[in-house]
Amino acid sequence: GVNLTINSGETHAIMGPNGSGKSTLSYTLAGHPKYEVTGGEVLLDGENLLDMDVDERAKAGLFLAMQYPIEVPGVSMANFLRTAATAVRGEAPKLREWVKAQDELVIDKAFSERSVNEGFSGGEKKRHEILQLGLLKPKFAVLDETDSGLDVDALRVVSAGINNYKERNDGGVLMI
Repeated sequence: GVNLTINSGETHAIMGPNGSGKSTLSYTLAGHPKYEVTGGEVLLDGENLLDMDVDERAKAGLFLAMQYPIEVPGVSMANFLRTAATAVRGEAPKLREWVKAQDELVIDKAFSERSVNEGFSGGEKKRHEILQLGLLKPKFAVLDETDSGLDVDALRVVSAGINNYKERNDGGVLMI
């Protein structure tokens, strides 16, 4: 029963009480196997995402920033980001692009060698998700409660990162 069109460069917000299905929608769009769509279609540039596996959705240009980013012990942020960007964009990000993105999001260079989200504060996790957004350059981003766990300073940095992504990529955003 959902009908929503979001064009490139637009930001749409979905708000509602806990348990109303906002995160379920985001996971469904991303292709979480727990959820089954029984009718309709989800189009990105005319292609039905529902016909694609999760990695194909990412390669088609869909990005999901989760409400609670998971920890991945043993996988460095640098390796994770380089591998993800190479898989999605077909090439690793240039070093200067990487450094500029980290500087804009006030991310210490030492975090590149830490395991993905392991021991990160809420603000560090969210800044790293926005770093992923900037490096992957998707056509469309679903941001699930990107503001949760952020103090005022981190909220400014993350908001600026989202705005930079939109300006540089003309991406569409669904913000929960």
